[in-house]
Amino acid sequence: MKTHTRSWRLCLAALLVSLMPWAATALAADGQDMRTVTNAFGDTHVPATTQRIVTLYQGATDSAVALGITPVGVVDSWLEKPMYRYLRDALGGVEHVGLETQPNLEKVAWLKPDLIVATRFRHERVRPLLEKIAPTVATDTVFDFKATLRLIAEATGREARARELLRNWDARVADFRQRIADTLGDAWPQKAAVVRFKSDHVRIYSTGFAGSILNELGFEQPSSLHDQDWGMKLTSEENIPVMNADVIFVLLEPNDPAIMRNYRHWTSHPLWKRLDAVQDDRVFEVDPVDWIMGGGILAANAMLDDLYAHYGLDGPGDPTTPAATCTEETSTKSRAHDEESSAC
Repeated sequence: MKTHTRSWRLCLAALLVSLMPWAATALAADGQDMRTVTNAFGDTHVPATTQRIVTLYQGATDSAVALGITPVGVVDSWLEKPMYRYLRDALGGVEHVGLETQPNLEKVAWLKPDLIVATRFRHERVRPLLEKIAPTVATDTVFDFKATLRLIAEATGREARARELLRNWDARVADFRQRIADTLGDAWPQKAAVVRFKSDHVRIYSTGFAGSILNELGFEQPSSLHDQDWGMKLTSEENIPVMNADVIFVLLEPNDPAIMRNYRHWTSHPLWKRLDAVQDDRVFEVDPVDWIMGGGILAANAMLDDLYAHYGLDGPGDPTTPAATCTEETSTKSRAHDEESSAC
């Protein structure tokens, strides 16, 4: 039944988009100037000036806001629904087009976008339908915030702004690495475990958004996570020693009673109390939105803010908050290719 329902919905979506006069194939015929953007879906021809953008994953929405763009459509957030708090001011009144894993293609089509930002990891299956609605560019993964930022910048003509954001990021990374090395001395680098408590199990991450940033900052992975792909799912307290590390960053959802009960259960176990990070008082509770859910450069800087604070380092502030981006440009209209005002 589920398979038949899914097929019916896909057929309906295909029929709808095949009738759209604003489909991607019509853009060139309308006389619009086009340019080619190389991405995970191949070479995509996009309008020289994009005005209506739909973002289909969290990192793309974050990156669009950082670039001074207000999309016409976004997918629902994983937590803090319907949209993460840190993006709400910038995205007030923006249409929602379903879930990241299952966007509502009919809603996307009726928004008449001239650019869709997707990811092959999530949207390869519906790629033909997306490309019938509008030119679609994609990243390979959902967690490479630099790749997402560069792709959206290239597709919307905001490369200069993206370069500025990445220069600021690189400067903060270099500053953090120097300060933490000076502060910890021979105790640096540290092995760091990113642990997420769920209602009936625990996850420890080795890659992904947080893992890639910690690696860039100079942290090392626990020995137990080498060659473990994304990480590990732990279902028994006997596996607690797998989490052993110099520092543990705990991802919690405090509003979920089941998760908090499981957290208290695991952390009261004798094996938990024997972990190096626990004995050295280096267990830090952090926001899962900033650490794994946000997926863009704004979330990355918020994660770095956490690290400065937890280690007591006096470092440079985050220059990429939504209020600090090009606020006078946060409309659906993007600039011409690589044209930047002095404010950016």
